[in-house]
Amino acid sequence: MSKLSREIKSSMQSIEECGELKTSARFCFPKKFIGFKGHFPNRPVLPGVCKIQAALLVLEGRKGKSVRLAEIIQAKFFAPVTFNQELIFNLEEHPQNSAESTVTVKVTSEDKKIADLQLKVNILE
Repeated sequence: MSKLSREIKSSMQSIEECGELKTSARFCFPKKFIGFKGHFPNRPVLPGVCKIQAALLVLEGRKGKSVRLAEIIQAKFFAPVTFNQELIFNLEEHPQNSAESTVTVKVTSEDKKIADLQLKVNILE
């Protein structure tokens, strides 16, 4: 696991199953989070790639298996995220078969839409 993945995982506050194929997780990224370095100087903004990686880690936590991003089908970002801002990730999995899924992700903060993602992933054994 990369340093970035470890730091994202340590920023996860909770994860819970909300149905057969639905999962919700809460994240809060501290001021010293590696993803804020250089993005942007004196105005830290959480990079989109960190939101995608967080979604993958939530799915791994639910499945108890490693997942690999196969394709970003859609990534729409609506509002910037800074440090100490609580994010809620709501994932819904749409299995294609035992080794592939499409995952829709809605990211919010204080009922404000932050991002909508649709990811194709490979489930690893």
